[in-house]
Formats: sequence, structure tokens, C-alpha cells
Amino acid sequence: MTNVERHQYILKQLKEVGIVQVIDLCEELGVSSVTIRKDLTLLEESGLLFRTHGGATQYNPYTTDRTVFEKEKLRSDDKSRIGKKAAEMIEENDSIIIASGTTMQSLARQIVPKGNITVVTSALNVAMELIKYPSVEIMQMGGTLRKTSTSVTGKYAENLLHDFYCSKLFLGVDGIDLEYGVSTSSAQEAQLNRIMIDTAQKVVVLADSSKFGRRSFGRICGFDKIDVLITDDKVSAGFVESLEKSGVHVVVV
Repeated sequence: MTNVERHQYILKQLKEVGIVQVIDLCEELGVSSVTIRKDLTLLEESGLLFRTHGGATQYNPYTTDRTVFEKEKLRSDDKSRIGKKAAEMIEENDSIIIASGTTMQSLARQIVPKGNITVVTSALNVAMELIKYPSVEIMQMGGTLRKTSTSVTGKYAENLLHDFYCSKLFLGVDGIDLEYGVSTSSAQEAQLNRIMIDTAQKVVVLADSSKFGRRSFGRICGFDKIDVLITDDKVSAGFVESLEKSGVHVVVV
């Protein structure tokens, strides 16, 4: 296979999946990692992709803070499937935390309570999705409202969590990087997320495959704090394998 053919293959994979891993490309193309890294460097210099640790993406790997109204239009089908799978984990009499983000809103839309559940949430849009259910007790956290995410952060929200211990935390993130861990665009939200993690028995991250290979400003935690990650079927096999080796149970939908 010529250089041009390899480059065309890499760009085709990026268009279809959004992210590629060096280890996967080596196996698929039958060449060394040195060759693939040179290919990725050339393509990056041509402005055709962004390099990431261990691979490349068609998106800028350093995420920015976009509004929830922009985000909800992106990958909506994937988010819906992810949310539906996560909703299946919720049991009668559960006390759960649902963090902020459009994937969390998709989760809330998919919840059909089988009995009484308690939901602690920082997100106004999540609360509004669940308010129609008499059997769902909603504890809306207070604090400073982030208009971009329609959720709250700050000491008021953090202090409320110190009084609770919940069975599950459902967490949305803006970036997943094999070295950096999971992250979000707001340092204040990252701080609140860390306290949520300490308040929950099981941590479930919901993220579509476009979040992989990306870093955002506020680091939340490493993979040692995460029990389950639910994502879509466009995720790289290399990412799944690495996360499983880190002790994270990855569910692909």
C-alpha cells in the first residue's frame, strides 16, 4: 500500500468514526507504528486531522465550552441509545445522582420508573424531564447557574452532597484521554463532579465516541474512579481495550 493509499484510508476512517488509534491502524494496514505516526504527522501538518496521544481525531482535541443548546443537536441518536442503556441500570428504590450535560438529559428522557426513586441533580434540564413522574423524588441542587449547561456549581451544591450517599452516579464528560482521564470544560463543574464521585457507590460515565482522545480544561478524575463507561459503537477498539485493562467495564451500544 502506497503512502497516498494509507492517507486516504486514515482520512476515510476518521470521517466514519471520528477518531483513529495507531495500534488499530498498524494492524489494519500491516505497517509499523513508526510509519503510521509519520503519516499522522504529515496529515496534521496539512490541516487534515489533529494528533492525540496514541492516535488522531478529526476534532480539535482541546474542547471548548459550548452551550447545551448547541450540544443537544450533536450525536443525538448515539446519546439516546446511551441514555436508554444507562436507564436500564436504575432499580426500584434507587437513590442516584445525575450530573449535567445533554447525554444526562437523554438519560432522564429514557427513565421510566418501575417504583420510587430519588434523583439528586445539578441540572435544571434533567429535573424538568423527570418532574412528570410522581414516583420520582427530585432533589435539585442549588448554587451558581452555568447558563451554558443549565446546571449549578459552587459551594451550595457541594455542601448539599456531604449529607448524602447514593447508589449510582451518572456522569457526562467533555473529554476522555487515556493519560489525562475524564474532563469537562469548567473547573468548577469538575470540582463538583469529584465530590459527586465520592458520594456514590458506583460511577457510570456516559459519553459518545466523539469525546475520546480529547482533553478539556477541568480534569475530573482518572479511570480508577470509574466503574462503568457507556458509549456508542463508533468507539475505537483500541480505546475499549485500554479502558478495560484499566478496570473500567465498557458497554458499547
